[in-house]
Amino acid sequence: MFVMEAKRKKEKPTTQTWKDGLFIIPSCCFLLIIVNKYYDLVTSFYEYGWGESFHFAPRWKGESLQESIKRHEHFLALQLGLKPGQKVLDVGCGIGGPLREIARFSSASVTGLNNNEYQISRGKVLNRNAGVDRTCDFVKADFMKMPFPDNSFDAVYAIEATCHAPDAVGCYKEIYRVLKPGQCFAAYEWCMTDAFDPNNKDHQQIKAEIELGNGLPDIRLTSQCLEAVKKAGFEVVWEKDLAVDSPIPWYLPLDTSHFSLSSFRLTAIGRFFTKNMVMALEKIGVAPKGSQRVQAFLEKAAEGLVAGAKKEIFTAMYFFLVRKPLSEAE
Repeated sequence: MFVMEAKRKKEKPTTQTWKDGLFIIPSCCFLLIIVNKYYDLVTSFYEYGWGESFHFAPRWKGESLQESIKRHEHFLALQLGLKPGQKVLDVGCGIGGPLREIARFSSASVTGLNNNEYQISRGKVLNRNAGVDRTCDFVKADFMKMPFPDNSFDAVYAIEATCHAPDAVGCYKEIYRVLKPGQCFAAYEWCMTDAFDPNNKDHQQIKAEIELGNGLPDIRLTSQCLEAVKKAGFEVVWEKDLAVDSPIPWYLPLDTSHFSLSSFRLTAIGRFFTKNMVMALEKIGVAPKGSQRVQAFLEKAAEGLVAGAKKEIFTAMYFFLVRKPLSEAE
């Protein structure tokens, strides 16, 4: 989740600029949404509040947040049919929480692809600590142009990451290229649902908050996402918005009206404590400059995610399993 790619896009000129870690270049040239300093700062917040796996998950009653996240990752491994010794690619891997869990669960060798040096450095430390550094590694690259030969991997997955691609078809085509024929690609995608009304101002505002706060390009509809994988050459095995049948809403940890001791840092009280702690740490020079701004930025993004989910116009749970044909003629 939240592994952000630089996006280039022609737009009308704007003077809007963020400093101290965030900035947008006026698009009379090209738009660079968020610089690497932002990644560095935001990674620490994610790990503090969420753990090593930066993604959401559907939850069962009586299940903790961390338990649901692990089950969500195991589900992905099972859908791909991962086996010991297989070479697997994690596209947009963050600091590698899912990578390590899936490697331990399946005994597969997993390569994490990420374009941020800080997250890769942190991931390597965590790999050594987990004892998976011999079978799991990281590659720094853009997932729109991967440095791998054709037909390199036995399976590919992406967890809330390829939504950051400026061109969905181009991204999926690159995944298609590096995947071996007859093998599968599975993903959890952030999408707008069919309930989204582009002419509704409230819907527009919520969508904009999610995009801006999470460094996203135009969020695609689930139908557009599915059409993109088909255009890339994949055949669809099955797809579903997993949020629909979730007993406990996936967004519950972000909902400030909900209190939980097991995820205290994400509650309203926990966030208030974090805000003041970050303010104090930045003032005395312990936290990097810009930390307060990033924390406020993420708070706004969380509000958008919760509002979108409650109105059922946005989902972080769109799942699909697709297969690369054994031959082009198949």
